[in-house]
Amino acid sequence: MFKSFDVCIRGDGVVGRALALLLAKERLKVALVTHASGSRPADIRAYALNRTSKQLLESLRVWPSERFATPVHNMQVWGDDGGEIDFNAQSAGQDALTWIVDVPQLEAQLLQACGYQGLIETVNMSADAPVTAPLSIICEGKNSASRSDMAAQWTRKPYAQKAIAARLDSDQPHSSAARQWFTKHGEVLALLPMGGSQGNSLALVWSVNDERATLLENLPPDEFCAQIAAVCQHSVGNLRLTTERASWPLALSSADHWVGPGWALAGDAAHTVHPLAGQGLNLGLADAASLCQVLAGREYWRGLGDEKLLRKYERSRKAEVAAVGAVTDGLQRLFTQTQPPWQSLRNWGMNGFAASLPLKNWLTKRAAGSSL
Repeated sequence: MFKSFDVCIRGDGVVGRALALLLAKERLKVALVTHASGSRPADIRAYALNRTSKQLLESLRVWPSERFATPVHNMQVWGDDGGEIDFNAQSAGQDALTWIVDVPQLEAQLLQACGYQGLIETVNMSADAPVTAPLSIICEGKNSASRSDMAAQWTRKPYAQKAIAARLDSDQPHSSAARQWFTKHGEVLALLPMGGSQGNSLALVWSVNDERATLLENLPPDEFCAQIAAVCQHSVGNLRLTTERASWPLALSSADHWVGPGWALAGDAAHTVHPLAGQGLNLGLADAASLCQVLAGREYWRGLGDEKLLRKYERSRKAEVAAVGAVTDGLQRLFTQTQPPWQSLRNWGMNGFAASLPLKNWLTKRAAGSSL
């Protein structure tokens, strides 16, 4: 172990490992703190990453091959009463709207890259001595145990919903299309393409109320797939469940302070949003890039843990995160209203938006992470 470190990163998920690699490129010695890991269930997560996130990970040489990072060329969204929007990458001048990335593969490539970087040392929190450094960065996720040590207050608005995730195979190719359905019961079901452009594998993310989540998680696989097919109106072929199901509660959450003397929060340890827009990991990676940029650009006489310096990072990120949180929260509330007037309004709005090509292309570029 190094005698001293410049930065201690607590949490070795995607955001923590990416940040460690970014800081090591700036010649900083990094302690990457991980918890002891026993046997864990297979990770079935998949995330939609935009162009900015892709460029960041490519700069670190950890972007997965197409088999594990499937480009999305089309995205179709259906409302609960005739509303429909179709986003197309080509019509907006993009090669892809987003990429659906297999998280276990990405984490494995990040782990390998960190192992080859001599300025990063992995420290087991339970087995090794505590690490001290001028700056500690908390990347432990929404259930961070270290956040309370930093006197950061955590505000959580629960949605009384869970997200159910699973992997499926279809007897039809996905054609690089992502599909999402909003139902009259306030559910949001997304099927995301995986396995490359010619694949037929799908990642499921299904937001449902707590009671229904318990029911769905305990259904036999064939009945579970039948429930999915009913929401999709049997439009995606015959489905087969290929993994276990996982679930987690949904909430809009944020810390009141992201930084203080000698510490900073990043990723889900600082904020969470509803997954319906697929922006969670994009926000976390943007945190990592912004924090690294602030630290690299500091005055030569200013320490890494200087609170005034760290405030620059907080200011640069809070506005964007708040805006994404407000949009996803507003959509979630809009589609959980079951009264007929609200149903008519939201579907009218979807169709009106779909008819506005300039507005739709603008949003497509924004969501893809392209400059406007």
